[in-house]
Amino acid sequence: MADVTISVLDNGPAIVKGEFTVSDGAGNAYPKQNQVALCRCGASVNKPFCDGAHVKAGFAASDPVPSA
Repeated sequence: MADVTISVLDNGPAIVKGEFTVSDGAGNAYPKQNQVALCRCGASVNKPFCDGAHVKAGFAASDPVPSA
């Protein structure tokens, strides 16, 4: 199985890279991709994927992403 990495961007989306499946609440899989940006702000019109709306919405995470 390939590695999957998730990187959370400060005040932005979570970037998921690798071999994975994203499914909706009913269990229907979205088309496979090797990288996606998942919305964290709730303002995207393309949920669960990020469309950059966090910039216009002024999204600020309640806590900064900690350093590794």
